[in-house]
Amino acid sequence: MEIVIISVLSVSVVALGFTTFNLLRKNEKQEDILSGYSNYLDQLSRVIEISDTKLKKIDERGIFKSDDEIGFMYEQIKGLQEILSQFRIDKL
Repeated sequence: MEIVIISVLSVSVVALGFTTFNLLRKNEKQEDILSGYSNYLDQLSRVIEISDTKLKKIDERGIFKSDDEIGFMYEQIKGLQEILSQFRIDKL
């Protein structure tokens, strides 16, 4: 009777050890992927910030707004920049 109990417990320990190791490996892989996404979003946020600053600096004197054709495109680009600015990632 003792041999059966020891055998069942041994198989259970091996099975639980394997599943724990497998889940740990998968978790570490997901953490690496998440870290990559976080770095990508951080870089994207910096690009959006730089582009917002440069767009504001370009038309400090309002030259582009006064021209009809260029002013239209400038307003479109400015609208896109405002939408992009909403997606900036602030560091926690």
